[in-house]
Amino acid sequence: MAEKNKSNGIKSWPEDDRPREKLLKRGAGALSNSELLAILLRTGVQGVSAIDLARKLLDKFGTFRNMSHTDMREWKEFKGLGPAKIAQMQAALEIGRRFREDEVLSVKQKIASAQEIVNIVMPQMRDLKTEVFKVVYLNSNNRIIDISNAAIGTVNQAMPIVREIIHAALQKFAAAIICVHNHPSANIAPSPEDKKFTQELSAAGKLMGIKVLDHIIIGDGNFFSFADSSRLEMEI
Repeated sequence: MAEKNKSNGIKSWPEDDRPREKLLKRGAGALSNSELLAILLRTGVQGVSAIDLARKLLDKFGTFRNMSHTDMREWKEFKGLGPAKIAQMQAALEIGRRFREDEVLSVKQKIASAQEIVNIVMPQMRDLKTEVFKVVYLNSNNRIIDISNAAIGTVNQAMPIVREIIHAALQKFAAAIICVHNHPSANIAPSPEDKKFTQELSAAGKLMGIKVLDHIIIGDGNFFSFADSSRLEMEI
């Protein structure tokens, strides 16, 4: 597609070549990454169309995954990208990450392994810059009832969440839970705090009749499972 100048912007393109019209006529799957981004951007700036600006973004960040976890300062070099447009793109990327979780919840997927949980949460958690704790609540058949955030911060800060996790499990009538959190360093080795948290969560679950099936630590493309390592009820 030829480079467009101010007088030859997207509105002057043949209708079938315009990203928005192309999407409505042929479906979102027919669009390239830059065309999808151009729809979110809506407009470009003088001498640069929305699709050209989208291409510049992809040239810099490479993938949507890279784009979704960036510091705001990295966007400053792009003329015409204000807070509103950046917010729109970040919101769209977050919707994409959450889609997998929503899809799983809609069919109440039965969980049989740590890998199945990792497949669900890895896309959303692998690039986070702070530790986030999620809890997967399961019914008596190990089918997912809900997945929700329990805390944001370091494991030291998150220690008081044990009581809240068990309380939420009781409210949701969950028979079992799996705790998941990420290590922003990508080092998946459990820390002493991780081990203590796991022990306290398991003890609280036993007391209240809630099975703690696993505590999973997410890195960048890999994970550690206390259950798979036979360390769920380790002595600290």
